[in-house]
Amino acid sequence: MNNQSRDAEYTMGRSEEETERLIEQSQLYDDVTRRFFLRSGIAKGMKVLDVGSGAGDVALTLAEFVGPKGQVVGVDVNPDILKTAGERADAAGFSNVEFIAGDARTLELPNDFDAVVGRLVLLYMADPAETLRRLATHLCGGGIVAFQDTELALYRTITHPDTPLINQLVEWGLTVFERSGAHLNMGMELYRVFVDAGLPEPTLHFEAPMGGPEDWPGFEYLANSFRSLVPLMEAYGIATAEEVDIDTLADRIQAEVTTSKRPLLLPPHITAYTTLAS
Repeated sequence: MNNQSRDAEYTMGRSEEETERLIEQSQLYDDVTRRFFLRSGIAKGMKVLDVGSGAGDVALTLAEFVGPKGQVVGVDVNPDILKTAGERADAAGFSNVEFIAGDARTLELPNDFDAVVGRLVLLYMADPAETLRRLATHLCGGGIVAFQDTELALYRTITHPDTPLINQLVEWGLTVFERSGAHLNMGMELYRVFVDAGLPEPTLHFEAPMGGPEDWPGFEYLANSFRSLVPLMEAYGIATAEEVDIDTLADRIQAEVTTSKRPLLLPPHITAYTTLAS
């Protein structure tokens, strides 16, 4: 959803591999998002606007929550990835999901939504509070505003003398996000963003997947994240593909976790939701 020049560049790029990574990401963070939707009050029969739908994972989860009598409208600026989202919705048998290509801040959308949600969207917005203010105009009375975003600024706290590879990956990753203009502390900023948007103060939670077993999918997911980051890392002069060595990265991360006996923590997410006055 970053088609305005003032927004941050989408750090992860656009490719088939990135689409697959997004699906992997959703599987790892699925429990976080489902707990979030339960807490926020999204329920059967609701009409929900999903901002920055990507490959459709959030929209498909919402389709379960709202049921066949509800409706989900997913919006993303990338029409190609929405083709994948639509195919996945069809394959899952959901007839209550619609995807629209465009910028949700400027699209002409109805004002009868019961909820507007987004995951990993606001960190790329030049003005997240203004984004929420605009999106909230599409809600009916008592509508829910629910956004989930990463807190990358705190991610540096996972570094440790016994994990030099993970330390290097953290530094490379945060540097490329900084250079792209993304908000590293978007998670911690969600409270301010909601308030500055004129919304009621949100309820917040902090969660992060973590693991250590050899077969934990987080190792492969982190390696694939760097696969998507490498083009910008090279463009910014941060590191080369040879230095990152994607093909062996997951195994090297897992080996370091085993040796150091320190589990890998994936980037934490903060969830925030509020309800408008009826």
